[in-house]
Amino acid sequence: MKIKIVKNSGDVVDFDPEKLKKSLLKSGASQIVVEDILHKIGNEIYQGISTKQIYKRAFSLLKKEANSHAARYNLREGLRLLGPAGFFFEKYIARLFTAEGYITVTNLILQGKCVSHEIDVIAKSKDVIVMIECKFHSRREASSDVKIPLYVFSRFNDLKEKQHVIFSLKDTMSKCWIATNNRFTSDAIDFAKCSGLNLLSWDYPKNNSLKTKNDIDCLYPVTCLTTLSIAEKDKLLVLDIILAKELISNPDKLERIGLSSSRIKNVLKEARELSKCI
Repeated sequence: MKIKIVKNSGDVVDFDPEKLKKSLLKSGASQIVVEDILHKIGNEIYQGISTKQIYKRAFSLLKKEANSHAARYNLREGLRLLGPAGFFFEKYIARLFTAEGYITVTNLILQGKCVSHEIDVIAKSKDVIVMIECKFHSRREASSDVKIPLYVFSRFNDLKEKQHVIFSLKDTMSKCWIATNNRFTSDAIDFAKCSGLNLLSWDYPKNNSLKTKNDIDCLYPVTCLTTLSIAEKDKLLVLDIILAKELISNPDKLERIGLSSSRIKNVLKEARELSKCI
């Protein structure tokens, strides 16, 4: 009999060990370690167990093996900890675009043809200027529905009618992105495709999503780290340390938030390991 598990959304699905195995291998853990974790979890799960409980157990077992493995596995939770308001999620998205060769600015107010708009991120690459709207969800089961791209599309159309002073004196918007830490509904994706909007979410686009971008650039947020408390992560975010790899060149920030020399050593070790692409 197949084991039924309960997702964060409340949906009941079959337990898929292959899916869990894939996410565990993505953490950097060896095949032997992953098989051992799968064996232990397989002996512990029961009908109706939640995906959250399975995640917590897998995270705990990975952490015993290596902090950096657990930190990679912790990416989605790390993104959620960039809240609750989402201001630091906007900075994280700006970092992603910067890594891809864009010049970025955050939190600008621009006058459109009809009304003014507060824009989360604006990015420029060559002659292309991109408006990026960020939709942050603190609840894991929340999704961005079609109302979001409808609303953002209307704002983009209002803004692209005018020239703006951003990177030069006469800048015009040419593309629009919407980024979320969770997922888009199928209607939201369909509308975006039809209207020429670009979407970025936890699992979309399939091969260039938040889940997969770190495979290339290792841009894990500092909130993924397992050697820091939530309060310490929040202090680093306030100091504009958004990415784990930024700690490597700014170790003084760890001393500034009150960490001892031994803890600083452990945090930097995890940050270095996490910043090595696998």
